[in-house]
Amino acid sequence: MMPQPRLLPLALMAMLALMAIKLDGIRRDGMPSVELLSSAQANSPPAPAAAVPTASPAPARPAADSSTVLSPDVTAERTLLESLRARRAEIEAREAALAQREMLIAALERRLTGRMEELSALQRQLETEARARDERTEQGWRQMVRLYEGMRAREAASIFDELDMPVLIQVVGRMREAKAAPVLAAMRPERARLVTTELARHRSRPND
Repeated sequence: MMPQPRLLPLALMAMLALMAIKLDGIRRDGMPSVELLSSAQANSPPAPAAAVPTASPAPARPAADSSTVLSPDVTAERTLLESLRARRAEIEAREAALAQREMLIAALERRLTGRMEELSALQRQLETEARARDERTEQGWRQMVRLYEGMRAREAASIFDELDMPVLIQVVGRMREAKAAPVLAAMRPERARLVTTELARHRSRPND
């Protein structure tokens, strides 16, 4: 026959095992572990040391003025504004120079216009005086022609033989053919031939 186990020791052992399991759960849930305690000690501030008299701290240096320290964007913007101001001043100076030049050109144009008007008036005056002079000259030639036409042919021929050729051409050229032919016939043949040649040349000129 096998020996029967005792119930009391087995019950005690089961109770001890159950208590051990409960204690282990309690330790894990409620009590901090050794690692947690060591970490807490490491992070906790150290105990205050004894007060040691120290020297008074040096006066703090004044902070640099923040207005003098500019960011790159502000510096670039200021540079751009200065460049635009300089460009605007240059354009305004150029416009002022152009305006002054235009005023000078306008003054010169007015002066030239006035000068041209004066020259035109002077030209008209000279033309009027030239026409008057030509009319007086023509009138003088006509009076001389009438004088020679009223002479006898021989008397006029004797005078024509001694006249300068330019004067003789002007007189004979204005005489009527009926009056000039007898005078030319009474002149010396060589002189009459020369007068006829010069008179033909004079009348062939387009401006005469």
